[in-house]
Amino acid sequence: MWMMLQVLPIMWRAKRPSRIADMPAQVNTFWLRRGYEGLTFFGRILTPTQQLADQMNSGPSPLKTHEMIHLRQALACGDSWMRFYLLYIWYWLRALPMNRRLRHGAYLLNPFELEAYRHMYDPTYVARHPDGCQEWRRYARLSPRQRYENYFYSKKDLQGNHL
Repeated sequence: MWMMLQVLPIMWRAKRPSRIADMPAQVNTFWLRRGYEGLTFFGRILTPTQQLADQMNSGPSPLKTHEMIHLRQALACGDSWMRFYLLYIWYWLRALPMNRRLRHGAYLLNPFELEAYRHMYDPTYVARHPDGCQEWRRYARLSPRQRYENYFYSKKDLQGNHL
């Protein structure tokens, strides 16, 4: 119960995305499902372990870049965390039927996650988009089925199995 209530002060004291330069990582096991390493929550990164939080707070890493992309996406959503989360939930619900084809499909086919996963290994991506990361808008125009096909073929390209 305490872990659940720890997020209330974070929500209450949340700054607008434009006023956040760096997101600190902190441990909160209640809000993270098994298998997830980080969660952007109103300008903070929640992690399941102190070791992972320390790693993200000490310097750049792909996971930190992934979460910082979400910060820039919130900036692109009118500088509003609430608008970002409402859109995130909307796209997640629209892709929910894809869970039958792809494990965690609603999460993986979310336009915000597609952009974040695509660029998480590029440490300069966030710096190149100070006014907000907006590639997710291109994915949002696609249907969940088209996003699935795009996801499937981009995975093949990464593995070198195409053609």
